[in-house]
Amino acid sequence: MQQSTVLRTSFVLLALTVILGAFGAHGLREKLDAESLKSWNTATQYAFIHGLGIILIQWGSAAKQLDLRRTQMASGLMLLGILFFSGSIYLLTTTSLHGLAVSWLGPITPVGGLLFVAGWLMAFAATFHTKREN
Repeated sequence: MQQSTVLRTSFVLLALTVILGAFGAHGLREKLDAESLKSWNTATQYAFIHGLGIILIQWGSAAKQLDLRRTQMASGLMLLGILFFSGSIYLLTTTSLHGLAVSWLGPITPVGGLLFVAGWLMAFAATFHTKREN
């Protein structure tokens, strides 16, 4: 994926996390229990943090300070982490509302967390393979 596409995706993702955070705070407050709302907020926080992380990594790459291939891999891992971690939590916490059988998603959540860690470690690796030395 091109850097501009990754950046655009991240900006849209950040806007979406603001919407999901507001939806959780206002639209779900009366519909979910406190523990489910707490999980929803955690999913939103992690999505937002990693969306910002992707932007920082891409800017580092665009400034020719970080290796492009590794930053693309780091960004992809973080995007998958958001999908697995936050996406599974969103679906699991709202089971009482949508009625879908999504309990199988429980083991997917920690996989998303591992993808986050792998993304950050790949970004770390990109600092050792810079495009140019200062």
